[in-house]
Amino acid sequence: MLSNNALVVVADGHQAVLFRNTAKHGIELQESERLSPKHLQDESQGRQPEETTPKDEDEATFAKQLVEKLNTMVLQHKVDELAIVADPSTLGNMRKHYHKELEARLVKEVAKNLANADGQQIADTLKG
Repeated sequence: MLSNNALVVVADGHQAVLFRNTAKHGIELQESERLSPKHLQDESQGRQPEETTPKDEDEATFAKQLVEKLNTMVLQHKVDELAIVADPSTLGNMRKHYHKELEARLVKEVAKNLANADGQQIADTLKG
């Protein structure tokens, strides 16, 4: 079960929605922020292997930039508990960049594309 004020990140390779759990008991999600590639800047973009397509590279870059933002939030003590829901490809790219402090606060990962789902669908998935 997620604690009150836990951060829930729902992402795919093109966007991310950040929610906070507002329930004292259970899960009730309130959207706090929407992120797209234009919201995340990365001065040190790593190159992907030659065989990746531009689309794959964009998705990997977005995943890396998203995790850098999450790492910063964790290190600034803005996140006590974290759940991540992302399509399998994005989740795989994100895992490569987790800081050890983020890993310590990560209570749930779900490899599923719920980027267009509403808060109730996401809450139901996290309960399952």
